[in-house]
Amino acid sequence: MIDRFIAYIESERRYSPLTVRNYKRDLEAFAKWFNAQLNLEQFDVRAVATDDVRDWIMYRIDTQKISSASMNRELSSLKSFFRYLRKIKVVEKDILKTIGSLKTPKELPLVVPKSRMQRVLSTAEEQSYSTQFKEQRNSLIISLFYGCGIRLAELNNIKVKDISDGSVRILGKGDKQRIVPLLAELEERIERYKECCHACKIELNPDSYLIVNTKAEQLSRSTIQRVVLSQLDSAAVKGRKSPHVLRHTFATQLLDSGADMREIQELLGHASLSSTQHYTHNSIGQLKEVYKRAHPHK
Repeated sequence: MIDRFIAYIESERRYSPLTVRNYKRDLEAFAKWFNAQLNLEQFDVRAVATDDVRDWIMYRIDTQKISSASMNRELSSLKSFFRYLRKIKVVEKDILKTIGSLKTPKELPLVVPKSRMQRVLSTAEEQSYSTQFKEQRNSLIISLFYGCGIRLAELNNIKVKDISDGSVRILGKGDKQRIVPLLAELEERIERYKECCHACKIELNPDSYLIVNTKAEQLSRSTIQRVVLSQLDSAAVKGRKSPHVLRHTFATQLLDSGADMREIQELLGHASLSSTQHYTHNSIGQLKEVYKRAHPHK
């Protein structure tokens, strides 16, 4: 049944490869643990009870010491699986309906401070005039993340034809499309990158992926992550260094500059405003610092 469910979310629900992989891993881990508890050779979904899931949660939290956030992600996989089983009438009721999510400490989105971000952008600007393909490409990767606030998977799937009329068409979660405007400077960088590709005999056509390797093949996500890590390391950025940190930085700095919350929501491709409102905590933190420094009665 797990394989059938995985095929369903992959082909019909069009979940991302990363999400599919996580669901498969979570469900197979639960099935292995459940079989061990009952000395079963094969996993029988109809034998699972609510208390079994609660025991699984206690085992993962107390014995394997995973975080509440990680446990909630695994619970999400199980809940989706059992909702599917009820939908196709394999089980009569949803045994996870009464199990709520674990409380997790609220963490502010990590952002790159403006002074450090300026170093990153200065390096990217210099590299954008390079005749070396990899320097040009790496510069564009940073510029797209910071200039558009897109996710790793979204950047990885941009094709040459998606860029037109001063904007880029982004394929987001759930195959939802949105249009993100491009600054004139970023448009120019894309054109220089395409010219560099041509000069280096890396032929791109409208259906080509924009971010490629020297064989004009789609660049791997792990390579993109390494590029971001390297570029942020070079600018002495502290803490976590990832494409998502650049996305957080994009959103927070827009908010600090007075952008409307709804507009930021649309740019980021958030399904609900509550996800976007998470960034207000960063701005409030900045406001408090200004208040402490500037208030006449401090």
